[in-house]
Amino acid sequence: MRIGFLFNHDQVHQVAHALPIALAMRRLHPTAEIVVATTNDRLTAEVHRLAGDAADGLTIVQLALRKPLTRFLARHLEWALPVRKIGVYRDNLDLFEGLDALVVTEKTSLLLKTRYGLRVPIIHTRHGAGDRAIGFDKASARFDRVLVSGPKIRRRLVEEAHVDPDRIETVGYAKFDLIGERSPRLPFQDNGKPTVLYNPHLSPHLSSWYRHGRAVLDHFLHDDQFNLIFAPHVMLFHRRFVVTIDKLRIDRPGVVEQRHLDAPNIHVDLGSPASTDMTYTLAADIYLGDVSSQVYEFLHRPRPCVFLNSHDVDWRGDPNYAHWAAGPVIHDPANLGAAIDWAMVARDQYEPVQQQLFADSFDLSDEPSSLRAARAVLRFLGASAIVEPARDGKELAA
Repeated sequence: MRIGFLFNHDQVHQVAHALPIALAMRRLHPTAEIVVATTNDRLTAEVHRLAGDAADGLTIVQLALRKPLTRFLARHLEWALPVRKIGVYRDNLDLFEGLDALVVTEKTSLLLKTRYGLRVPIIHTRHGAGDRAIGFDKASARFDRVLVSGPKIRRRLVEEAHVDPDRIETVGYAKFDLIGERSPRLPFQDNGKPTVLYNPHLSPHLSSWYRHGRAVLDHFLHDDQFNLIFAPHVMLFHRRFVVTIDKLRIDRPGVVEQRHLDAPNIHVDLGSPASTDMTYTLAADIYLGDVSSQVYEFLHRPRPCVFLNSHDVDWRGDPNYAHWAAGPVIHDPANLGAAIDWAMVARDQYEPVQQQLFADSFDLSDEPSSLRAARAVLRFLGASAIVEPARDGKELAA
């Protein structure tokens, strides 16, 4: 059996959502070949970083653009469009056709089915457990199997994306398996001040950055009773322009000004692995954001949250903004100080809501989510000779 895991993105934020499943699958089915395919050096390095010595048990392949036309288009258009991400499918069809199944974290890979006629089963792990409508569009129904983190995701996929319930498997959240005993703190947090994580999304029609982001940074520049970690979505500053397709929008993120970079109480990270491996959601005391699914990772341990409604959305009762019930929502950064103060004072009021939102998003158990997911994939493929970890730490052949 040959099972592929594809990481095809400009940045590394999706690796942690599926790589733990690949590693667990290697344990459960030692005779299977687990092929981890990446599409750039950054992704390959992240696979090795997260897997450590366990990477030796994987077949890691870095895919390239093989066709002259694809390479030409990527060279001239990649500054604005994800040419490499799309072109890698056609240029590497032979690898995909040699698999028994392909596990992916994003929906672009459906091009292998819809455009290139690939008959290999494609299994979607998703990446994140957020509320944005794009996560529940009809594309999800085209996968052969969908692995979901909790009841909310399953419910909305059935109701909104019309995914066949028999194709959905609830497995928890493999990324949480990476937490372990981690409790990261950054050097600048040694000053003892509470730390706010500002985590804006990239989409121009949803993000707080384009309208209010610099005012947020100014707030913490002038009011240094708090530390600030500014760690936006890793794709926000990746290109000169941000283009979104769920609603056709284009905007320019600009740059972070030097005065913000130099502030001793502000830590800026525009895309390192720490932005994606929960370092900041674990280290911060307060979350400030808009629509990023990272808020749910932050709520792994309930803490104060504040949300910026920069587009004057009528959000109450809208499932795409369900997470905004976890803390005060403001329309203007001028009210940021008061909102943070209230979120801290009213922490006990918001905590039950946060716990309910978390439970609806994540079905966790004593068993690691990555093992649950790996077993679900192997079951779907009819694999035999699965090796189950026993309670006493030994392994038993099932």
